[in-house]
Amino acid sequence: MDLMTYAEQLRFGELHIVHDEKTGLKGIVALHNLKLGPAIGGCRCIPYPSSDAAMRDVMRLARGMTYKAAISKLPHGGGKSVIMRPAHLTADGPERQAFFEAFGDFIDSLGGKYLVAEDSGTSIGDMDIIRSRTRHVLGSGAADASGDPSPFTAYGVRRGIEAAVHFRYKRDDMEGLTVAVQGLGNVGYHLARELHELGAKLIVTDVRTEAIERAVAEFGATAVGIDEIYGVEADIFAPCALGAVINDDTIKQLKVDIVAGASNNQLAEDRHGLELKERGILYAPDYALNAGGLINVASEFEGYNVEKSRKLTTAIYDTMLGIFDRAMGEDAPTNEIADRIVEEIIY
Repeated sequence: MDLMTYAEQLRFGELHIVHDEKTGLKGIVALHNLKLGPAIGGCRCIPYPSSDAAMRDVMRLARGMTYKAAISKLPHGGGKSVIMRPAHLTADGPERQAFFEAFGDFIDSLGGKYLVAEDSGTSIGDMDIIRSRTRHVLGSGAADASGDPSPFTAYGVRRGIEAAVHFRYKRDDMEGLTVAVQGLGNVGYHLARELHELGAKLIVTDVRTEAIERAVAEFGATAVGIDEIYGVEADIFAPCALGAVINDDTIKQLKVDIVAGASNNQLAEDRHGLELKERGILYAPDYALNAGGLINVASEFEGYNVEKSRKLTTAIYDTMLGIFDRAMGEDAPTNEIADRIVEEIIY
């Protein structure tokens, strides 16, 4: 599929490209939809095999941010930026300073249509550098910034899981329920802690042995191998690591009633949402469930207020119940319903 056809398929939007010869900066900003307001999206700085791969990645991610913002009732559109990380770019030092100053100038040239934040391969320190060149940045280390979004993302996922439990089991507690948590990074760890405090039993896995050992020690979790997590008997499967984990190979292994986790793009293909439904598994659409981090950073735009951020993140519970109820009423997969809700807003 050529790039223009891909853009039409995703119903794009704008694409902005920068190449700064002096610093070696090669970056792309994708603005998917600005109907609701200026776009918010993180900056991903990783090695890409080609500019085509970088372009497709940023377009896909920007579309996801549009849907996440709209389903969360935020006055923002969806955008994303990617930087093709050059080999010479180190974790700190004058080269990185100049590199992200150039990127900050590029962001500023867009006139506020895009608000950048950190993502894979970038840090709060990088946002501080960008902030020295433009005010169109969120999540920096400034005193009035929103800070680490991970706890808010985890809290929102927890609220969404509670909504799924209420819908599926007609109960309002987590006591004794078993949750299989895949991935114990910043968000996965915070989620595991919250679920443990609510009385859930945890089965965990991660690529890092130390992360597993920590969860076992702190939460009494049961550890399993990376590939074993799909087939464990549990009430809930919570993917908090990679995308596309619900696919032709894994879906038939699941022995759960609910899939609800923090990772993005959990369904390898849209049809897997229907397959979950046909198997009687309730799926919590990921971009609606994991929006707490976006909600938190978005509150910076009008002046950061932690209480407001938490209140809006708490409302993920109601958002999820609305999706579940409508899906049942229309006899449709929950991922299709979430998309319909968004598209009724933005198109």
